[in-house]
Formats: sequence, structure tokens, C-alpha cells
Amino acid sequence: MSQRLPSLEAIRIEKARRSIERREAGDSGSVRARCQTLSGFIRDAWPVLFPQMGYIHGWHIDFICAHLQAITFGKFLAMGWDNRLLVNIPPSFMKSLIVSVFWPAWEWGPCGMPHLQYIATSHRDDFCIRDARRMRTLVQSEWFQKHWPISFVKDGEKLFENDRGGKREAIPFGSLMGGKCDRLLIDDPHSVDSAESDADRDRATMRFRESATTRLNDPIKSAIVVIMQRLHEKDIAGIIIALKLRYIRIRLPMRFEADNPCETPLGRDQRLQEGELLFPERFPLEVVDRDEKAMTAYAVASQHQQRPGPRGGLTFKRHWFKIVKAAPVCRWIRGWDLAGSEEKTAAFSAGVLLGFCQQERRYYVGGVARARTANVETMIKNIASQDGKGVEIDIPQDPGQAGKIQARSLAAALSGYRVSTSPESGDKVQRAQPVADQAEVGNFCVVDGEWTEAFLDELTKFPTGQFKDQVDALSRAFGRFVQTPGAVIMAPIVVTSPLDIIGSYQ
Repeated sequence: MSQRLPSLEAIRIEKARRSIERREAGDSGSVRARCQTLSGFIRDAWPVLFPQMGYIHGWHIDFICAHLQAITFGKFLAMGWDNRLLVNIPPSFMKSLIVSVFWPAWEWGPCGMPHLQYIATSHRDDFCIRDARRMRTLVQSEWFQKHWPISFVKDGEKLFENDRGGKREAIPFGSLMGGKCDRLLIDDPHSVDSAESDADRDRATMRFRESATTRLNDPIKSAIVVIMQRLHEKDIAGIIIALKLRYIRIRLPMRFEADNPCETPLGRDQRLQEGELLFPERFPLEVVDRDEKAMTAYAVASQHQQRPGPRGGLTFKRHWFKIVKAAPVCRWIRGWDLAGSEEKTAAFSAGVLLGFCQQERRYYVGGVARARTANVETMIKNIASQDGKGVEIDIPQDPGQAGKIQARSLAAALSGYRVSTSPESGDKVQRAQPVADQAEVGNFCVVDGEWTEAFLDELTKFPTGQFKDQVDALSRAFGRFVQTPGAVIMAPIVVTSPLDIIGSYQ
């Protein structure tokens, strides 16, 4: 009877196993020397976990490892920083393996810290189990035990403990309650699907703000590491940035952005050329181009470039809007978008002054009044007084009887001005699209003022940005021009800062 020949995969696995044996048969001290750094440990440990897959190194691995080592050896604390690290990096760049598998094993083994306790979490339970299994396999391997022997007293799928007091527990992010640790490892707390849901995203960010810091054994020395691709302006990374929490942030986009390089206390992005790829050894240009062609602009901007909203914009592109010092003779309308609450977390009330120049057949954004205020009526009256009675006013009418009453009240308060009110029709994106169409063909200019940068920033992030009030107000003013195309020529208006008169409302 003939014997069955081994498959090519079996041959590769056997070759990798023999390679490990030959290396281990040599000087054990050389293994220890190589594994003094986390990056060196990853290189040596890789074939233990993936004998059939060759290791591909990228400089970003060294960069991330250097920051994790700074936590391990107390370097951040010595520099006056907290043990808090935020890493934003594209998917499939070894982030889960580095943070949730190799780093804990390295601290237990080569660093001689088997007492450390970890809670590792991700948005999916199976991801948590996957990485727990990988670390357990690594620590229990013959290679690891030969150099850093350690015994398990509990060996579960989600929780395992060693005989030195250390443990690693895997918990889905949505269940992050109870338990203490020296290292809280938060790996992709949002899924691509749930990040677009306000309710799901808010639950995740609330879990982070209310549970993360209470999970630590030592409030000073224990560490929190958040490593994730960006998915939304208000994801957990966005909350960390917005609240200016004391996290050292690593932001490594797929394509280098020379005007915004990542810099930390330990160094900076080593790339120099605009568009230079992050990991060309694994993701060469033809692969990145191929994949991004199938992705949406927003997915590329958030997941690849780590900024949720393309630099040029989504619905609106920044270069569509020419900045001018003053507007010519125009017919002017100020469109309003009114916030529903005066709470600090609520949207702004905003009024955008839009002009149309009959001679040029072009629109001019002349100014923005924007504030959070409980007294919207007073704000609108003050702005109307500044604009003058030659400027028309267009106010949205909320649905229902209460909306009609509010609209009538505001119109009555603006006696002597040309005021129109109407309900909104369609969603925000539908209302903004006609404006974008005109802007794209070069028919929009923006007067330079203190408000200009914030206005353009909101436009380029729309509709994924946190605020949409200025876009809504602009859409309303433009819609009024479409409804009443007749051009009433008024005196030229030069607006520098309409916000000056509403400073008390900020």
C-alpha cells in the first residue's frame, strides 16, 4: 500500500518547527537578548503562533512597541505623562496582536512581570476570545516555557490565571463592568455598523467614560491603551480628543499627510513624502488603490486616514469656496436654523447671511451668527437690527401646533422686516445638495471673517460631523432664493464678524 505524501502546507509547517528547534538548540541567551524589546519578542514569537505564515515587519510596529515599552518601564510617568495611550491605525496592521497578545505575553515573560493583570476588550465577543486564545497558546508553548516557565492555575477560554498572581480576562466592550486590572486594553470598541448609529455609539462612549478608569488596580500606575480605527467624529477616540484627555496619541494614516504628521514625546512618523504608504511591505500601492476604489470616500477618510471626514469634504469640498474680502451688490437673505435646547451639549442656533449678485450670477456667504442660547428671539432680533431691514429673514417652522405658534411669535417680534417661515422638507442632505451643486461649479464665495474657518470646517465634515446647524441655515437661505428668484438689489454689505454683537450668548 503506497503512503500518502504530505501536503505543501504540512511541509511548510514542519520546516518552521524545525527552524524553531534549531534556533532553540543554540544559545538560549541570544533569544533572551533579542526579546529584551517588544519588537524583538514579536519577531521571535511569531512562528510559534503562525508557523505557516512568514512575518512581515513594518516600521510602525517598532513605533507602537516603543510606546508600549514606555508604559512597561514607567517612562511616561517619569516624563510627567499618564499611562494612557491612544493609537489610531488602519485595520489589518497587527494592532490586536501587538496590544492584546504579544505585549501581555512579553510583560509576563521577558520583562519578569507575571503578576500583571489584564482586561482585554473589543466590540465583538469572538474577537475577545480569539486574542485570549492566541496569548494562552503562546504562553503555554514549549518555546515560551523553555525561556520563561510559568504555570496556569486557571485555564479558561476567557479567563486564565498564572501562579504568580497574573491573569488575563476577555470581556466584550458592551459588558465592561466589574473586575480590576493593571492594563485595560481596548481594541476597536466600535464596529463599522454600530458607529453610524447615534444610540449605539453613545452607549459605547458612555461605557468608556463611566467604566474605563474605574477598572484599574492603581489609579496612577495602571494603564489604559485604546487602539482603534476611526469610524466617526464622535467615536471613543473622538471623545478622548474633544475632552483633551491626557492620552498620548499615535495617529498613523494609510497615506502620509505631510501637513499633519504624527508626533509624540517618543518621536514622529518617519515618512516624509506626501501620500507615502504606511506599510508598503504588506499593502503596496496597487493593493491600496484597488481596495480604496471599492470603499466610500468616508470609509477611506476614517478607516484609512484616521480622520472621519475627507480633507476635501464629503458633500462639500473646501476648494469649491473662494474666499473674498468683501461681497459686491447683492440681494441678501439670512436663513436660520434653531436649536431645540440650550443645554451645552445641544446644537447651536445659527443664522447664515447669503447674498446673490445678479450681475455675476454668483452667491456670497456674508456672515454667520451662531450661539447656544435660551433666548433665540432676542438673538434673531439683534442680528436683524445689525443686518438692516433690507435683508430678508427666513425662519424654519417646526411641525405641529407649537411650531406654528413659535414661528408666528418670531415673525411678530420682527415687525418691519421681511420675514418668511416654512416647515423643512426632506432630510438635511437633500436640502444641502442643491447648494453643493452650485458650489461645485464655482458659484459660491465666502467673505473672510472670524467665523469663516468654523463655517467651512462644518461644511467639509457634513453630513458626518457633530454639528450641522450652519449647513441647515445655509440650505434654508439658498432655498428662499430658489423660491423667490427675483433679484432685489440692495446696497453692498461687508461683514467682518456678526458674532461680535452676540458675545453674551456664547
